[in-house]
Amino acid sequence: MGVQRVLLDGQRTWTVTGDDHLPAGPVEEYLEFLRVAQQASPNTVRSYATSLARWWEYLTTAGTAWDEVGLPFFVSFVSSLRTGLPAGVAPLPAAAYVSGPSESTVAARVTAVLSFYRYHADAHQVPVADRLYRPGGRAGRYVPGLTHLQRGRQRPGSAVRVRRTAARPVPLLTPAQVEAILDACARQDAGSGQWTGSVRDRLLFAALAETGMRLGELLSTRHCDWHAGRGGTPFIEVIPRQDHPAGVRCKSSRYRRIYISDELERLHSEYVWELCDAGAHLEADLAGYFVLVNLRRGRWLAPMRPETVYDKVASLKRRLGGAVPAGWTPHWFRHTHASALLLSGAREHVVMRRLGHADIQTTLNLYGWVSEDAELRALADWRSFCSGWRGWDGGTGE
Repeated sequence: MGVQRVLLDGQRTWTVTGDDHLPAGPVEEYLEFLRVAQQASPNTVRSYATSLARWWEYLTTAGTAWDEVGLPFFVSFVSSLRTGLPAGVAPLPAAAYVSGPSESTVAARVTAVLSFYRYHADAHQVPVADRLYRPGGRAGRYVPGLTHLQRGRQRPGSAVRVRRTAARPVPLLTPAQVEAILDACARQDAGSGQWTGSVRDRLLFAALAETGMRLGELLSTRHCDWHAGRGGTPFIEVIPRQDHPAGVRCKSSRYRRIYISDELERLHSEYVWELCDAGAHLEADLAGYFVLVNLRRGRWLAPMRPETVYDKVASLKRRLGGAVPAGWTPHWFRHTHASALLLSGAREHVVMRRLGHADIQTTLNLYGWVSEDAELRALADWRSFCSGWRGWDGGTGE
């Protein structure tokens, strides 16, 4: 069993293949439902395919038909995810064995399998889903205020409970580390104004740091999406598209506008001039073409792929050494940008819209700890707060 990358209608996607190297029919049908009906991103399809490949492998090893699964068998699958042991193998007491993935990964695997069976229950009346869900859902501690309006239409809850681990603070880059990365890409001579190094690479990481865009969003932008200030504030339009040759695209389907600094706009203009000097405007209509393209590696002017960016990251890590964290990725710029905005006093709903989150709770879950931590640090000097209590009588008037 395995996850296989394939091209469908010119777009990169993933499927699950069996021992015969052919797609697993029921899984492929569900993945096609995700691609077409749900318009799921390639990364989402890949994640679900990976989870379902693990499930299909477990079924094959146990010799169990996919449409005859019961709850005890599914529980054993979840247990194998936690322990990292194959089907039918139980860990010995006090014995060392390979640990499985985190609870958040287990939860993602369980969600994918349950969604797979929910689809087949709706499409083909496969009864497995009824065995894996609790009728009426899991009762919580509190009853929603409008629960009387549901009239028995509660959504069934999973019979298997997976505890998600508490979220940890997201990894961040300091201003000095961001500047070190940018300078390692390209520097401008203060006297002559000439650039040395790769202006394209500096633009790539500077845009990630200043806009908080996801890598796929930035790689999908075109020159016509970058709007010069012309007396106003320059901005970048994030337009959902699905025509990037490498299959990257915006995670969100919502359009948004991100205002940027004059410095970043000038860096983009410098990059465009370099492209024109190299004759790029003779090869493509730059206004409607991708901003970030190959210049020295791969086919000239082909849109950059995420793999190329990560190769550049690896090169920068080797070059900068201990000046930057060993595990930093392009997504760290997004975390850093959002955290800096909140620490500067920006309101949460403004940060949510700039990042393109669909729900403010996502913003608070990821970055709310930043402002909370700053407030808690302010309480370190608690004696100054308590000093005002000495003359307080507690409201008794005594």
